[in-house]
Amino acid sequence: MSKKICVVGTGYVGLIASVGLSDFGNEIIGVDIDEKKVKMLNEGISPIYEPGVERYLKRNLESGRLTFSTDIGKSIQNADVIFIAVGTPPKDNGEADLSFVESVVKSIAENLNDYKVIVTKSTVPVGTNRWIKEKMNEFAPGKDFDVVSNPEFLREGKATQDFFHPDRTVIGYESERAKDVMFEVYRALNLISVPFVWCSLETAELIKYASNAFLATKITFINQMANLAETVGADIHTIAKTMGMDGRISPKFLHPGPGYGGSCFPKDTMAVVQTGDKYGIDMSLIRSVIEANDMQKARMVTKLEKLIGSFQGKTIAVLGLAFKAETDDIRDTPAFNLVEGILSKGAKIQAHDPQAMDNFAEVYPQIEYCKSEFDALKDSDALVLVTEWNEYRNLNLRKAKELMKGNFILDTRNLLDPELAKERGFILEGVGKG
Repeated sequence: MSKKICVVGTGYVGLIASVGLSDFGNEIIGVDIDEKKVKMLNEGISPIYEPGVERYLKRNLESGRLTFSTDIGKSIQNADVIFIAVGTPPKDNGEADLSFVESVVKSIAENLNDYKVIVTKSTVPVGTNRWIKEKMNEFAPGKDFDVVSNPEFLREGKATQDFFHPDRTVIGYESERAKDVMFEVYRALNLISVPFVWCSLETAELIKYASNAFLATKITFINQMANLAETVGADIHTIAKTMGMDGRISPKFLHPGPGYGGSCFPKDTMAVVQTGDKYGIDMSLIRSVIEANDMQKARMVTKLEKLIGSFQGKTIAVLGLAFKAETDDIRDTPAFNLVEGILSKGAKIQAHDPQAMDNFAEVYPQIEYCKSEFDALKDSDALVLVTEWNEYRNLNLRKAKELMKGNFILDTRNLLDPELAKERGFILEGVGKG
């Protein structure tokens, strides 16, 4: 039996949840305080770039199963289930800021007209769902509700695919009544035999953080091995490929680069460390991962300077601004460190990214944004590849050589063929090749 669901927050997590849950046959109302965003969504226009999301958005709007509103009170009152999908940005000390979550909890309490299941979709520290339960009892004493933890594991750029075909669905719960409701919400996934992990609230919360912290650790490990390989004259590609043949390791996330970024890994690793500090548990490994990742980002500026010499008066072409391909997300992107380092040393930047230029321009309006990668290359002294967009993998190096003034390439993602680059007259520096 389908459910009436209110999803509070139409950012990355909330929007994907709204279109996905409505496609499962549920009746969804997505809520946001931003009137402009709500208007766009009701017109079938996605405020974020994510492959496939607008197709699902339009399809479910047309079916009548999906709509968006700024009226949180009425939306909560009409729902059986409320998903909390608001931001939990890090504070200055790395701790997750739960002020948006608390605001939603207050709104739920004020509009709790019958039994509802409150589902935390936002990434929150261990203990948050218990805290939500306490707040609900404080704000709405005697009212009937259950709290559920249902963390998301979406990869930006592949989020719709991940929502409809997840590796697993994690649900932390306390009552059988809530479990039955969540089973109905996700009945479509059960029908295709997706594994369900039914567990406690704390276990579900920590599964999310443990998963992201491990992946961040794996990225940092291969980056440090790449740096060592460069120094001793080894090839990190062969090393990583051979490591990945071991079933205990797997080849995923063994790709060296300029350091991880995005909305999850930086925030979640800091939150894990803060949670460990709170409970007196040593999280020194994750703390070292954070420090090593910052060093990896800084290392890219150093590598470029060693390659081309002084930055003063030079023009650098930067291809790729998003933290990864197939997204317009620039949160904690390695491009920030490179751009800041290049500008601070007196060089000019000509940049291109297929999706992220508008977002990046809000932070760095002073650099030149180009319509194509070749416009960015024109009269540049060096090229830096930052994001692994497919169109950069097949960059026409003959044309690039004709357009550029210099012949230096820093390939932070190892996208280009070094031998071909050499044939075309370039001096190329990758990551992890001696």
